[in-house]
Amino acid sequence: MKLNLLLLLIMNCTLASSQVKTSYDTLPHLIHFSPTKFYNAYNAKTLPVLNVYAGDTVNTESLDAGGFDKDSIKKGERGNPLTGPFFIEGASAGDILAITITKLSFNRNYATTLNAFIPKILPKPQGKQMWRNAKLVKWNLDTINNIATPAKNYENLSSLKIPLHPFLGSVGVSPPGTNNISSGGFGSWGGNLDFIAITKSATLYLPVFHEGAFLYIGDGHAAQGDGELNGDALETSLSFAFTVKIIKNEGNQLKYPRVEDMNYIMAFGQAKNLDQALKEATLNLISWLQKDYNLSIEEASQIVGPAVEYRIPKIASNTVEVVAMIKKSIIKELRNINRKDK
Repeated sequence: MKLNLLLLLIMNCTLASSQVKTSYDTLPHLIHFSPTKFYNAYNAKTLPVLNVYAGDTVNTESLDAGGFDKDSIKKGERGNPLTGPFFIEGASAGDILAITITKLSFNRNYATTLNAFIPKILPKPQGKQMWRNAKLVKWNLDTINNIATPAKNYENLSSLKIPLHPFLGSVGVSPPGTNNISSGGFGSWGGNLDFIAITKSATLYLPVFHEGAFLYIGDGHAAQGDGELNGDALETSLSFAFTVKIIKNEGNQLKYPRVEDMNYIMAFGQAKNLDQALKEATLNLISWLQKDYNLSIEEASQIVGPAVEYRIPKIASNTVEVVAMIKKSIIKELRNINRKDK
């Protein structure tokens, strides 16, 4: 009886950041981590804040893009300050890290965005002029009715209501080599992906480039349209929990991130223009279907052609993103030989 009670206490304990598991302590932990410092770059040089094992659940929180926390106190620098890095025990270069968001919730009642469009959306010089004059606009978040409304009394927007859709804009591991990449950057390693599907119950798959992966998470959003055309989404702080799984090296490291949820498998493509990004996303999706569903390229063409969907999460930066998506309901009946969760 005493042994069972001890095991139960271990499973539900709260760990300090300095605590790590021993070889005799293999039960999953529930870890409550309250960050005090935030980072504006992805790299493998920053001292990890916590050692996390596969199966552990980490409860923590993020700042908004401007560096403000749930109490409107500035605790970080503008530009998507990140919580972490988390050192993932057992993750090695060549592995794939599967990050599942198990909980996501608002911890304050407002968000901010910009009252302008990114310059590339409007003709010159209008676009540049509007961007130079951009100012923050506050939005109220009504979590009871699940809507956001502008706090400013715009004459023609008094009845505007945007549905809330909280998600994490930035989830990434340290990039390859000794690169130190801004928290606004993104690539094969993840980063500032700004994709609305990275939300509660979704799993993001990222290649690992360093021992421990060095996982960073942040950039809470209350809602965002495709492309993040204002330069900001409805930026807010969030409370969230995540767990990780390590898929060991099988000689098939991902070129771009992948996501799946209850309804879709989703493959990223990233490039300097939309045409190339669409191509890369499509190839990523085809590769996923071929490997996990044992399909020939011809067979894959008969799924992708009639059923593919595309989203454009990111167009605000010099590199753009496209995501190619297939509904799981379409492929669930396929004969699935050697199914791999990646």
